[in-house]
Amino acid sequence: MEMIKDVILDTGLDCLKMLPYLFVAFILIEALEHYSGEFTEKVLAKVGKAGPIFGAVAGCIPQCGFSVMAANLYAGGIISVGTLLSVFIATSDEAILIMLGNPDAVQEVGILLVAKVVIAIVAGYAIDIFFQKKISIPKESGNLCDECGCHEEESAILKPAWHHTIKIFVYLLVFTGVLNLCIEIFGIEQLSTFLLGDTIFQPFIAAVIGLIPNCAASVILTQLYLNGAISFASVIAGLCTGAGIGLVVLFKINREKKENLKIVGVLYIISVIAGVILEIFA
Repeated sequence: MEMIKDVILDTGLDCLKMLPYLFVAFILIEALEHYSGEFTEKVLAKVGKAGPIFGAVAGCIPQCGFSVMAANLYAGGIISVGTLLSVFIATSDEAILIMLGNPDAVQEVGILLVAKVVIAIVAGYAIDIFFQKKISIPKESGNLCDECGCHEEESAILKPAWHHTIKIFVYLLVFTGVLNLCIEIFGIEQLSTFLLGDTIFQPFIAAVIGLIPNCAASVILTQLYLNGAISFASVIAGLCTGAGIGLVVLFKINREKKENLKIVGVLYIISVIAGVILEIFA
């Protein structure tokens, strides 16, 4: 019982320290999404062959809006499948915010973002050049601006920011508590071994976790990485598949289910390959 009390206390204190930071960060992100979302959508629709580059840069901003927007534009035949995948791969959801809130991991944020953007751009162009006709088919346009459920009030910024903050705080509280308990019971080395640590197969598991269409996936992956249970290569693989609610939107508005499954399959394969390459050479 004493161990459980210590875990609960340590977890609560650690998460509470991040709460103000998360709220401020989400206010800034909501303001950016609110005032630049329409502009970004117009640019994505007009960039043409530069789509994967712009998609990768836009996707690395930690918010759900761009992956949702990309799914919308792709379903309407406005952007290529390579651009769609570049946004999905670059999307980091709340992982960046969690790492920025951890002083020991701040210096790694830039490396993570650069790695994901490079992977997204290379993969986006490779898909458009070699595989677009095998994956993409004609589609009807859709309209799903508010699918993430956070922007019901057109002028609101504080309310959705608080909504996101509380949701991520709860995820952090629950998963960090469970993870800390597992570390106390089993030890970080045994937990890493269970997740195939120090093997080339760990990115396969991390990429599966990343496919969970919820920000909880990025929280899980980031906390595992920060605690040393998974490698940098594996967290990259997991976060590359972590397109968040963008995948849900794609399946909802794009009626071609086989095409959607192909996109998810390609997303997984690209992420695993990137993770394995980093595991070997990084």
